[in-house]
Amino acid sequence: MFSLQPNSIFSLLLLLFASSHLAPTYALFPFFRPHEWHFRLPIIGGGAGENPNGHPRNQETGALKVETNSLGKWETFSKNSGVSAMHMQLMPNNKVIMFDATSLGKSDIQLPPGVPCRQIRNTGDFDCFAHSVEFDVVTADVRPLKVLTDPWCSSGGLASDGTLVSTGGWADGEKSIRYLTSCETCDWRESPVKLSDSRWYATQAMLADGRIVLFGGRGAFSYEFVTPEGQLSPGKIDLPFLQQTSDLYENNLYPFVHLAPDGNLFILANNKAILLDVKNNRIVKNYPDLPGGARNYPGSACSAILPIDLKNPDPEVLVCGGGQPLAFGKAEKEGVFLPALDTCGRISMLQPNAQWEIEKMPSPRIMGDMLNLPNGEILIINGAKKGASGWQYADEPNLTPLIYDYYKPAGQRFKELKPSRIPRMYHSTSAVLPDGKILVAGSNTNPSYQFKGVKFPTELQVEKLSPPYLDAKLQYYRPEINTILVPKISGYGMQIVIPFKLKKMSVQQEDINVTMYQPPFTTHGYSMNQRLLDLTITSLVPGFMGTWNVVAQAPTKGELAPPGYYLLFVNYHGVPSVGSWIHLQ
Repeated sequence: MFSLQPNSIFSLLLLLFASSHLAPTYALFPFFRPHEWHFRLPIIGGGAGENPNGHPRNQETGALKVETNSLGKWETFSKNSGVSAMHMQLMPNNKVIMFDATSLGKSDIQLPPGVPCRQIRNTGDFDCFAHSVEFDVVTADVRPLKVLTDPWCSSGGLASDGTLVSTGGWADGEKSIRYLTSCETCDWRESPVKLSDSRWYATQAMLADGRIVLFGGRGAFSYEFVTPEGQLSPGKIDLPFLQQTSDLYENNLYPFVHLAPDGNLFILANNKAILLDVKNNRIVKNYPDLPGGARNYPGSACSAILPIDLKNPDPEVLVCGGGQPLAFGKAEKEGVFLPALDTCGRISMLQPNAQWEIEKMPSPRIMGDMLNLPNGEILIINGAKKGASGWQYADEPNLTPLIYDYYKPAGQRFKELKPSRIPRMYHSTSAVLPDGKILVAGSNTNPSYQFKGVKFPTELQVEKLSPPYLDAKLQYYRPEINTILVPKISGYGMQIVIPFKLKKMSVQQEDINVTMYQPPFTTHGYSMNQRLLDLTITSLVPGFMGTWNVVAQAPTKGELAPPGYYLLFVNYHGVPSVGSWIHLQ
């Protein structure tokens, strides 16, 4: 913990001094010149490329990265989450919301005493079991929640005020809008307003102005805006692209939707991608087809935007794994599990003549999750090596997570981590936590809760994966943010002063990265609304005894970062601090 006296006050005064325009003073007192602290000691490296100790320098950001032989560490964090985590969202109160479906029968946790049971649709029966929980990522405590309409295979994400908005689902839930706010007693509430189209296996995305838009779903070749709570829906907008990308087994569900820095939406469905101007319902760009096979549910690949460098915001989209176009039918009708795809494609969203760069993973994967880690790396986790998404339609669990270092040369970007002991197949999920660990839960390939007599039982155990950057040998490099002094709110383009502590007494600004992470809503191998921003650092000011203030500029516009809650990290040599929540508005 930090002391407010005298270090922080001195550092803040020093920061104000260093940020002023007193150039003559710098000439008289060179030790006060920002970024050029003459009393610093030599640190690891210092040049471009490789440093003397062999640590690679990130060619995108210039930061050195400490390498480790660690392959990560697994721990079983909870024996019972109560419900199978088909859907997962980290909330701004550091709790994780998990839920499955109301149509899968009894879960493993009942509604609290005094909470009325839910009447089962089209029957006189009642369901007294919870199908959603609030999970404490520190204590593993579980609080049952009551969801009324069926959110099976729904979409979701955080609104700009931090409310979880859940949309669509199955049967009585296919046009539903649900809301959940973070508080000790909050529970799901249903909107009386219904969506204009059925949204089962749809994708939810946020625009630059904070509006929420839904794409696709089974038989829904359209998109629509989700209005503020209580307001009527403006109706659906046809998008023929979604019908054109459908095939015999509908390999275009849960389309990948990413907000581009120009405000348009990159959309990939099946193996085709477009850039859509949603304001004018106009396709402004068609990308080359992504070769290899089907990339969307049930040929479920995983996808994310690579870290967005705010000094040069030309981000790329990464898509990895997937299934063969006929894999679903082969598994459903013949019990044959075709090999999953072992390729990744990455492409610039904005370059005029962008082409897919194809890479090969160490192993095939379908139904995996892809997460942006706070230090800029990509984690690929969960899934299977054969088959397709669906009830018992996949085989050979892929237990080995992958780290993808996007800045390394092709052929050197993948690193296999220590395998898990628990298969995470269909309906498994994962989330990046504020402490940098990964929460992993779910897996249910069965149309009900089945714990015995099946090859892949319903899984209620919750694991945590510590990525290599949490190796105990790297703790020397780990910054410690002063969460008391870090701003909790920021406007666009504002300077964010982040006090932190580091065991090293000498630091170069180029070896510090400040990142902002938008926690996604994850289901069916896709993490919706996920993005990691590499902020522009304007100064680094030392205090006493390893304390520092780094000043970074907040994103300048919503096209780079929609309004909402983000986790703020300080990274040193690729080792991230614990994240601190900040509300961008």
